Amino acid sequence: MLNDLKVSELAKRGNVTAETVRHYTREGLLSPTRHPDNGYQLFSATDLERLHFIQRARKLGFSVAEIRDILAHADQGDSPCPLVRDLLAHRLPQIRARIAELEALAQRMEQALESWQDMPDGTPDGHSLCRLIESFPEEAPCSATSSRQR
Repeated sequence: MLNDLKVSELAKRGNVTAETVRHYTREGLLSPTRHPDNGYQLFSATDLERLHFIQRARKLGFSVAEIRDILAHADQGDSPCPLVRDLLAHRLPQIRARIAELEALAQRMEQALESWQDMPDGTPDGHSLCRLIESFPEEAPCSATSSRQR
């Protein structure tokens, strides 16, 4: 039966590490009972279902806090689906912006490697740490670079 699973058993069935199970338990996403004799945390089939749900939500980019909110809605008998849609609708433009930033970073790296190809390596001399990095312009041209502060 799937009742009374120990941490390691739940982790194995959920295809995660025991530390992941402990983390989700500390975060309040899983709610084990305690064995009356030895104090072991015991998980149920419901916990295994929740663990699978958590893993799917994580693959969609939801944070632990967001998953906690989603599960709280469900635990109260409310449909969390509107919340899920809103969270993804809000997050998707942020993800697209991050992808553009990473594409711009890849372009800068390619430009650097190309311009450094024939440059000699240098030893730090008190005036310079790494001539390669110091030779690269601070404002390298990139069309997708955002102007936000870092």
